[in-house]
Amino acid sequence: MSEMQAATEAKETGRTEAFSDGVFAIAITLLILEIRVPHPGETGESLATLLLQQWPSYLAYVLSFLVIGVMWVNHHNLFRYIRRVDNLFLFLNSLLLMVITFVNFSTTLLADYLLDPAGQQVAGLVYAGTGIVVAILFNLMWRHAALGNRLLASSVDTRLTQAISDQYRYGPLLYGVAFGLVFLSVWLSLALQFGLAIFFSFTDSTRIRAKASAS
Repeated sequence: MSEMQAATEAKETGRTEAFSDGVFAIAITLLILEIRVPHPGETGESLATLLLQQWPSYLAYVLSFLVIGVMWVNHHNLFRYIRRVDNLFLFLNSLLLMVITFVNFSTTLLADYLLDPAGQQVAGLVYAGTGIVVAILFNLMWRHAALGNRLLASSVDTRLTQAISDQYRYGPLLYGVAFGLVFLSVWLSLALQFGLAIFFSFTDSTRIRAKASAS
């Protein structure tokens, strides 16, 4: 590969990463807008009481911040191996970013209806369903890039490619379980999604590389 070609590829992936990072930053910042400043004079209740009453918003904020943060880490890790982009990859990446910005709406919906028996389940389904779509899009992006090392650096080992593919394969299945759990208990579904966010935050590329080397 010539130096000019390598520089062109780095520029293209760099533009994609920079644009994506900007969308992630906006999406994760907008989450805080759901937590509003209460005004005791309007209800007669104390400020402390009103703050405590907003705990569903705090819960949704923490969960969604963690989830989007893990999505950003995974997205960043992908570009450790991706050295080229094509139109289909850019389209899939744009779809992923579109759904990630939708997390803000699903977070607001969840916070507003978490304690509402009539709307709790629907809000939980929308929230968990968003996670499924994100997991599917991550899979599509990686598999498109990795097929025949189409968009990957030539130095990426096939065992590493397979290890990452195996890792991503479980995402849609696990979020599908979280989606199904909503019909039993929204709280169980949220607990599982929180656990998945923690799990994937500790399952980094270093451990994946170690797994690939051992296989």
